[in-house]
Amino acid sequence: MDFLEKLSLAGLVPVIAINDAEDAVPLCKALSDGGLPVAEITFRTAAAEEAIRRVHQELPDVLLCAGTVLTTDQVDRAVAAGAAAIVSPGLNPEVVRYCVEKGIPVCPGTSSPSDIETALSFGLKAVKVFPAEAIGGLKLIKSMAAPYGNVRFMPTGGINENNMLDYLAFDKILCCGGSWMVPKDAVEAKDWARITALTRSAVNKMLGLELRHVGINSGTPEKSMEDAKCLAALLGWEIKEGNSSNFCGAGFELMKKPGRGTNGHIAIACNNIARAKWHLERRGFTFEDESTASYKNGKMTAIYLKGEIAGFAFHLVQK
Repeated sequence: MDFLEKLSLAGLVPVIAINDAEDAVPLCKALSDGGLPVAEITFRTAAAEEAIRRVHQELPDVLLCAGTVLTTDQVDRAVAAGAAAIVSPGLNPEVVRYCVEKGIPVCPGTSSPSDIETALSFGLKAVKVFPAEAIGGLKLIKSMAAPYGNVRFMPTGGINENNMLDYLAFDKILCCGGSWMVPKDAVEAKDWARITALTRSAVNKMLGLELRHVGINSGTPEKSMEDAKCLAALLGWEIKEGNSSNFCGAGFELMKKPGRGTNGHIAIACNNIARAKWHLERRGFTFEDESTASYKNGKMTAIYLKGEIAGFAFHLVQK
């Protein structure tokens, strides 16, 4: 899996400026504890290089980008310190060429079709859009994406918890960069618990995990219909008959023969299955890859977790 795909699965990239290298490890640990083992440490401060070095050494699982990289010297310093990728606010051909020649992943900032074409001339497949909201936001990105079908975008600048879902819903968005999870006053106060809470809130909203339906192993066609009628009478919902099950409203699926799970299964809807799977794996869950269902375009529509919870199998389903 290449670095860009990892960023896509993470979905959000916290952009952080560190004034004191001592803060780097606890800050990135707070982000990781909140569900985002990823950070873009910007070269806006003198502590950036040492901050990257410390995080790389002490938190090797964190996906590290060096941000606001403006020169080839900064590229060398960032990579030597442990950065796995370079991000810049604009597109400096010298810096991009240098990274490409050395095989270093680079995501330069763009704001126009001309920038994108320059990026394409270097063989890049993803670009940063900065400052995203100030220059037209999602409307601009969609307009630019139309003639460049293979390009993916990382909008940064003005992205927050209130608008990130609009961006992430567009399939050309690689991920979103933002700093709202790491407010300056929280860093200055070393309030790592607050940063963890803000990060967890952002991740939960991005994933959008919610109950879709409960599947019950009624066991026979007759018992399935009997259970469906009982629930319909209780809730006033309609029954929809199917080949393998009967639904009562959208909330209950009554299986005509025993299915997964001792008691049945529970479907959890999410905004992006691949991204939810990656994040849940970070939480210690595992999945049955052979249970994957997909659209014709290859995107997952459902996948089961391994094992049971309270006698139920669980699976993710795409919203």
